[in-house]
Amino acid sequence: MRLFVFGLGYVGAAFGKALQARGWEVAASARTPEQAEALRRQGVTAVEPADRDAMARALAGVNAILVTAPPGPEGCPALESLVPALAQAEAYPDWIGYLSTTGVYGDFDGRWVFESSPLKAQSVEGARRVGAERDWQEVGRGMGLTVTVFRLPGIYGPGRSALDRLRAGEGRRIVKPGQVFSRIHVDDIVTGLLASLDRPRAGGVYNLVDDEPAPPQDVMEHAAKLLGVPVPPDLPFNELGLSPATRRFYAENKRVSNARAKAELGWRPTYPTYREGLAAILKAGS
Repeated sequence: MRLFVFGLGYVGAAFGKALQARGWEVAASARTPEQAEALRRQGVTAVEPADRDAMARALAGVNAILVTAPPGPEGCPALESLVPALAQAEAYPDWIGYLSTTGVYGDFDGRWVFESSPLKAQSVEGARRVGAERDWQEVGRGMGLTVTVFRLPGIYGPGRSALDRLRAGEGRRIVKPGQVFSRIHVDDIVTGLLASLDRPRAGGVYNLVDDEPAPPQDVMEHAAKLLGVPVPPDLPFNELGLSPATRRFYAENKRVSNARAKAELGWRPTYPTYREGLAAILKAGS
């Protein structure tokens, strides 16, 4: 069995490792020699995405494809590389997963959103994700491929959590009354993707999020208590000299439901809240 990942970053690497444990072969895109060498060290075959023939060889007989690369001004970069190569290789993978973002929903003033909720992306990045989702779903219908979209919130895990920010002296408790965010541990993304891979559904769209949307300052406070360090002081949102990117992030307030993934995929997060997730990261020594 073979997996191809377009953009093997934090999530793609974790998913690839999980499939390698199942005995799969994994290949991924790499645009530079440094990227290619890093992939080889992980037991992953590196492929130059601009080389159509190399891509076609890599995709011949592929069983699954995961697309993690973010879209740019011209759309999803994987489309122009993967679609022609799939056609050249006459490859028909059983499953294509596209990683999107809950940013496609925009702001719902703290209300719950579901996969059927209107897409009201407020940021340029969110709007590009809406377009990329649409493009991949059209490719699935046009080529008869099983394309599934996964909308992800803030991702945390080993090496990428409030614990790490506190250790680096960068922990902040930005307080905006009523603000909540959904989040997801990287391991729970992997189990969600595996559940979908085992139950392919063309046109499926799933929110992979934990069970408890929560104020970000609560997460930082809990992380500080786990580490036994002082809780960072409150920093009122309106009094901060925040970057435009941070302000855009805090401009969207919503609670994201994971009910569909649970019902259709039989998926349950191992870390239903940030408390279990942070405790596991700390216990693992990460």
